[in-house]
Amino acid sequence: MQNDYQIFGIRAVIEAISAGKTVDKVFIQKGLKGALFSELESLLHKEKINSSYVPLEKLNRLGHKNHQGVIANISPVAFHTLDDLVSSTMESGETPLFLLLDQLSDVRNFGAIIRTAECTGVHGIIIQSKGSAPVTADTVKTSAGAVFNVPICKVDHIKDAVFYLQGSGIQVVAATEKTENTLYDLPLATPTAIVMGAEDKGISPSVLKSADHKAKLPMYGNIGSLNVSVACGVFLYEVVRQRENNS
Repeated sequence: MQNDYQIFGIRAVIEAISAGKTVDKVFIQKGLKGALFSELESLLHKEKINSSYVPLEKLNRLGHKNHQGVIANISPVAFHTLDDLVSSTMESGETPLFLLLDQLSDVRNFGAIIRTAECTGVHGIIIQSKGSAPVTADTVKTSAGAVFNVPICKVDHIKDAVFYLQGSGIQVVAATEKTENTLYDLPLATPTAIVMGAEDKGISPSVLKSADHKAKLPMYGNIGSLNVSVACGVFLYEVVRQRENNS
């Protein structure tokens, strides 16, 4: 299905990347050959852009225009570097609050989380370059436009971002049921980053192991978990509550 943030055609995609457009992913027809294709491959490798080789049938489903074997999903927002994100937050004098999403893949959940993040004063959202939901028209709509107000950062690996934040004096709290500690046991008025996991797998073991604290939400019903966007909202508003009580 075509979305509002796509570029069609191999030359158009090459020019978009060369012009510095933020490209989330490029879909390439299997078996495509030629000089332009080689140029595109080199550019994708150089810029570390996620790509996938797919059958012609899938390309036709992704977009109805004359795609010439190549379709790129572009982002309506520019991404920030982690260094700039942390530095600007520190310079603001505010107590840092970051959100890390470990390979969360549903664009509507992503949009709902961005909306909550904006409402709770999150200074930035950090996602992984591969395996994460892109910023699409659905994301923009679900976020109610909040995506344009919350800085988003892409990193190669969430675990590396965890180490960077810890080195900057920011505690990292992983939201997981694999602990006896509840969210309400933790001090969150200090510089904090919350990690939320993928809808199906949760937080990856390496990221979970690297976190300073693990916390779960108390569950009293028969259902064992909440939707990730709802759980994220509970975590973020507990941070807000503690910080307001300490102010």
